[in-house]
Amino acid sequence: MAIVLLRTPLNPFDLKTVLLAKHAQHVVLIHFPIALFIAAVAFDPTAQWTKRRGLADTAYYNLLGAAISTLPVLATGILAWQYQLEGQKLKGILLLHLVLACVSSVMIWVVW
Repeated sequence: MAIVLLRTPLNPFDLKTVLLAKHAQHVVLIHFPIALFIAAVAFDPTAQWTKRRGLADTAYYNLLGAAISTLPVLATGILAWQYQLEGQKLKGILLLHLVLACVSSVMIWVVW
């Protein structure tokens, strides 16, 4: 015998539900530093190859944006860990995820 749970459907336009979800912000925010870093990596050699100062400035500001955006990403990642796992000790893939996230954030700041 199957048990069917009826839930009220979530409204994607309900800002309270979207913004106050326990882990949704981290999943969304993580894409910003990644995209900005990749763009900076593309702009920098292009600037050196073409000798265009504007492209070098673009790479610099993309790296700055990536560095700054790692701060809320780390914060929301830690909050997601606290809410979803109730602060349990991390192990395995999740521990590796946390360590690599911190290393990546430090590397982005150093490269900037």
